[in-house]
Amino acid sequence: MAHVAQWKKEAVGDLKKQIAKCKVVGVIDVHGVPAPAFQTMRTNLRGKAEITMLKNTLLKIALLEASNDKKGLEKLSETVDGQCAVVTSDLNPFKLFKQLDSTKTKMPARGGEISPDDIEIKAGDTPFKPGPIVGELQKAGLPAAIEQGKVVIKKDKVVVKKGDKIPREVALVLSKLEIFPLTVGLDLHAVFEDGMVYKKDVLAVDEVEIMNRVKAAASGALNLSVFISYPTKQSIRPMLANAHFKAINLAVNADIPNKETIKIMLAKANAQMLSLASKAPGAQDDELKAALSNTPRPPEDKGGQGKPEEKKEEKKEEKVSEEEAAAGLGALFG
Repeated sequence: MAHVAQWKKEAVGDLKKQIAKCKVVGVIDVHGVPAPAFQTMRTNLRGKAEITMLKNTLLKIALLEASNDKKGLEKLSETVDGQCAVVTSDLNPFKLFKQLDSTKTKMPARGGEISPDDIEIKAGDTPFKPGPIVGELQKAGLPAAIEQGKVVIKKDKVVVKKGDKIPREVALVLSKLEIFPLTVGLDLHAVFEDGMVYKKDVLAVDEVEIMNRVKAAASGALNLSVFISYPTKQSIRPMLANAHFKAINLAVNADIPNKETIKIMLAKANAQMLSLASKAPGAQDDELKAALSNTPRPPEDKGGQGKPEEKKEEKKEEKVSEEEAAAGLGALFG
């Protein structure tokens, strides 16, 4: 049997203890993170998550042995690949993902890195003065020139395509243009909680979008329950308010006076009376004239259209006798 160094046994044992006392265990990718930046990230996570870095073989051993007490943890060991570390925490998987994702930052390329996306330089002025920089830009594949004492990029240019290596000369130019194509941070591969392993694509959710969907679903459910008259703690108040409104509307239209409808009915009758009185100017007393003067009148037609018809109507109204108008008002007031 091959001899196993004591420090390896102790390291695996310490990681197993850390896994045992935490609810959530994750595997993170630390590739490309500079040592100083990694130490800063680890410090910022103190009290929220603990990061343990070991060789991948030791990480897998610790996860497999810890799976005896946490069933399903062995699936997490399958995600250990590349330059990895194990993170343990009591935060739920989604909060842990968000916490780790917040450590990511943009960094300049040095040359030789794989570009995560197409790197495109837009046409336009640059902050550089005429000089050797023009040759550097052209060497990087950019259509640079001097125009009116300024160094300009003549047209848009994709200098590196997604998945290609970033050449050294391009990396130097990108840094001078303050373009940082690399994203560096703690990248969560997968996380374990209560027998379930969640991959990154499940954890990367837009909280704002999810909340908006929840609100829309809640609003739709409330509208449906009110529409089909299904009483719940949330829908009972709108249902009662809707029923109350319909009851008052029915009582007013059916001329049923009560404590709540009488004011509406009187206001309706008053409006009808004023409408009728406005069509009988000869039967108006001072009180009616004062009331009618406070009633909003329809806007006058200034376009000149419809005037012949209005004049005809006015002539017809002038033919109404005072006796007929008085008879109409008498019928209104009984």
